[in-house]
This record gives sequence, structure tokens and C-alpha cells, in this order.
Amino acid sequence: MEEEKRFTEMENKRLQDEVDKLKKELNRLKLPPLLIGSVEDVIDDRRVVIRSSTGPSFLVYTSEHIPKDKLTVGARVALNKATLSVISVIPEAYDPTVVASEISEKPKVTYADIGGLDEQIKEIKEMVELPLLKPEIFKKVGVDPPTGVLLVGYPGTGKTLLAKAVANNTNATFIRVVASELVRKYIGEGARLVRELFDLARKKAPSIIFIDELDAIGSRRIDSSTSGDREVQRTLMQLLAEIDGFEPLGNIKLVAATNRPDTLDEALMRPGRFDRIIEIPLPDKKGRTDILKIHTGRMNLKDVDLSKIADITDGFSGADLRAVSVEAGMFAIRDGNDFVTQREFTKAVEKINLQRNKSSQSGKNLEMFV
Repeated sequence: MEEEKRFTEMENKRLQDEVDKLKKELNRLKLPPLLIGSVEDVIDDRRVVIRSSTGPSFLVYTSEHIPKDKLTVGARVALNKATLSVISVIPEAYDPTVVASEISEKPKVTYADIGGLDEQIKEIKEMVELPLLKPEIFKKVGVDPPTGVLLVGYPGTGKTLLAKAVANNTNATFIRVVASELVRKYIGEGARLVRELFDLARKKAPSIIFIDELDAIGSRRIDSSTSGDREVQRTLMQLLAEIDGFEPLGNIKLVAATNRPDTLDEALMRPGRFDRIIEIPLPDKKGRTDILKIHTGRMNLKDVDLSKIADITDGFSGADLRAVSVEAGMFAIRDGNDFVTQREFTKAVEKINLQRNKSSQSGKNLEMFV
């Protein structure tokens, strides 16, 4: 009976502790939500000026449990909903879009996977890789390393592929973002994303920022009455300030790509922001042959003359030639063969050519309709 009593008392104490724990958790969940604000000025040890998420600024008191060194101008804080007093300091965090832009694993694309762009590869190595790998050369010569490179060319010519190869060949942090992701609905949100993007690049330096489809935010500024256009222009102005503002980029290199350079703003194109514009042209016959060799490297070919295929694919981009290789393989599989012949490649070229013509005709019809 005595042992059973002790066991019951211990079990009762354990259950009581669990009840107390659940009550505390329940009370914590019942607490009113806290407002988010930022510190604008520090008056003294216990008083600060904050700007709440609702807009106005207030002079408020802070909790005694907050260390003095944590309350700095610009810090994000949690505020009591009734008194707006500072309850705690929120750790610095980046927008999920910015965090997801950092490429943790190197792309598998190398310069050997790119055909017909030998001169362009040489230029981007000089502009991006050399300042990161051998910065002492620029100090000895007495010139500042270039800031950014703009890749321009038709869709499918290899602009993004070239950026992937740069990321593979350097030990720098590679941050990739599509320009349309920087456009936001609310005022100031796009500019904040750009600011956080470059702040992350500075903390992860040496780093490379690759902005794809730059024309989404870099279009020429015009007088516009729509709030959406004005917000895109604010985002562009923040980008201009980050590239060539008071704070130098240092060992941060900027690479951007677009297929509409004619629509870009003049301020974005001037030297000091994009020091070199590299044109990525459609491949010539030698380039098309090199690209076909890359895409057919693992294919089982039989009596295939790639130079003849290059002759009949004039005007094709690298993406078109890759599609030709895939379609030729599909024709061989459809016929029950385990190898690809010249006939399948010819049929594949005809099919891709037909698709390109239909796409071009649809674009013309759309322009006429508009």
C-alpha cells in the first residue's frame, strides 16, 4: 500500500507539471499579436523613436530585458499592440525570394558545353572571372575592375547557359534572380527586394549576381499615370543606386541578360554600371556544327554528317539545334531503331523549321490584331 501511494503521488506530480506546461502554452497562444516596426532614432537607454507598420512614428519605451547594443537605428522590433512599447528585437531576415535566389550547388554546365561562342567566353572571363580570381593584377595596373556585363541576343542563343558556366568556373557565391520577381504590388516592396539582394551579395562576397530578363524592370522610363509602371520605375531607380551608388560593389560582379536591349533605360546602359555589352549572335555554320557535336555526343549515330545538317539549319539558335537532336532521337525511337541516321535528322530539321515558321506567323498575326 505504501509503495502504491508513492507511485500515485509521483504520477500525480508528473500530470500536474504537464497541466501547468499546457496552461502556459495556452496563455502564450492567447496573447494579442505584436506589431512590427523599425527603430528610427535612439533617444537614450530606454526610449526610442519607432515607425510602426501602420505608418506614423512614435516615441516609446523599451523592455528592460532587451540589450542596449541590439537597439540600433534600422533594427526591426516587435511592439505591444496597445502601448507600442518595444517588446523584443526581431533577428534580421531576408525575403524568401532573395534567400531562394542563392544557388547552393554549382550548375553542371561548363564552357565545354557551349559551342560557337569562343570570343564571348573569352570576354566574360576577362570581365567577371579575372577580377575575382586575380584582383591584384588590377591594383598593379591601377584601374578599377569592371562592374557589370550585359548579355544581349536572340532567345535561345545561350545567354543563361553562359552565366551558368561562369558560376561553375568560379568559387564565388552565385545569386540568380529573374527580373520579373522583383516587381511587387505594394509601393516600395520591389526596391526593398533589390536592396536585400545586394545586401546578401555583400555578406556572401565574393559573389556574382545574375539578373535574367533585365528588360522586365529596366525598360526606358516614361511619363506614366499607372501606379504599376511607377512602382517598376522605383525598382529600377533602386537598382541603379545599388550598382553605382555611394557604396562600391567591390568583389561583387553583376551579369544580366536580355533579348530586348533597345528598350533598356539609358542610365542603365552607361559605363560604370554595365561596362561591357556582349552580343550573343546566332551561330554560324562552324558554331552550329560545334553545337550539334555537343548535343549528339551521347547519341548513337550511324552515317550522320553533322556539317550537312549545319548547312540546312541556317538561322537556327542553340536551343533550336538542341530540339533538332531530341526530335531526331524521337523519330528513331518511333521507328523502333536504337540508332539515329541522317534521315531522322533531316525530318527533325523540317519539323522544327515548320514550328518556327508557325510561331513567327502567329506573332505577325498578333501584331496585326493589336
